[in-house]
Amino acid sequence: MKLSTRSITRAAMIAALYCVLTLLFQPISYGPVQFRVSEALTLLPVFTADAVPGLFIGCLLANLLGGALWYDVVFGALATLLAALCTRRLRSRPALGAAMPVLFNGLIVGPVVYFAYSKAPDGPFSLPLLLKDVGSVALGEAAVCFILGLLLVAALRKANRRLWE
Repeated sequence: MKLSTRSITRAAMIAALYCVLTLLFQPISYGPVQFRVSEALTLLPVFTADAVPGLFIGCLLANLLGGALWYDVVFGALATLLAALCTRRLRSRPALGAAMPVLFNGLIVGPVVYFAYSKAPDGPFSLPLLLKDVGSVALGEAAVCFILGLLLVAALRKANRRLWE
């Protein structure tokens, strides 16, 4: 990725949009059951590498401003970064790219939700509860990415191919 004013601006716009959408839909963006509308943007790496840092920074800011615990901020942003990198590599296959946020958020954010919000601090470990959190995060992510995200990709392709040049 070349560092130009255009790429920095594009990444900043994606970060701002991700953060605003997450905070706008705050009641459904955080917690054990989340339907983070902003995660539809995780398919933007299909169009541009600038989306990768934009999504990472947007997620980091949204989690910070949304009051998440520090490890939710760090690991949530890391999950988004890994998903964005993989989606970029799979850009010729958007449906497969849409699976990356589901995979990384389920496997990284799911356990974070369990340890940060579901499990009592001194309570015993509960595999069924951990699996429920992993599953609920992955399910919400799948709904957003495979429905909203793929619709976004189709709409952007139809609207203007030159938008991402």
